[in-house]
Amino acid sequence: MSDLFVDESRDIDASAAHIFSIVSDPAMHPDIDGTGMLRSAAENQVMSKVGDVFFMSMTHWDRGNYVMENHVVEFEQDRRIAWEPVAQVSEKGDFDSTDRFAEPRWWGWQLKPLSDDRTRVTEFYECSRLSDRLREFIKNGEFWRPAMVTSLENLERLATKRDGKALEGDQSETASQFAELFQGD
Repeated sequence: MSDLFVDESRDIDASAAHIFSIVSDPAMHPDIDGTGMLRSAAENQVMSKVGDVFFMSMTHWDRGNYVMENHVVEFEQDRRIAWEPVAQVSEKGDFDSTDRFAEPRWWGWQLKPLSDDRTRVTEFYECSRLSDRLREFIKNGEFWRPAMVTSLENLERLATKRDGKALEGDQSETASQFAELFQGD
């Protein structure tokens, strides 16, 4: 892979179909998110094909609250899903709607069944089309790696619930740099 593609994997004791039902439902993304940036998604926006669009309310340590419009660019049921986020609305008004696709990147999930009830889950981020300035800031995507680890841990907790309760376990510490960004001075 290019140095502009970052991914993290984890083996999870759940079927690919069950995990896919979670990652293809934008309403679940704030529960999966390892950055603390995702606030909410409209319910009933489950992704089912290339071309679907879903909206995510988000927050940024510097820009405040904003909305991302996400375009599904890859979809293979129970195996792979990817989307391209596009900034729509910012409370600071600093997103130019006429230049919506100026910073294209992809986020997604790849699922590889290892057995009927165990799946290798890979979260990936592709940033080859970002501006040099933004790629430098996010260290060619490496900035997101700790959050991806946390997202996989959160996904595992969600996918392995028993009787409506998550399995016991310590909360992840891998996204501490993001928590610090949101705390401010």
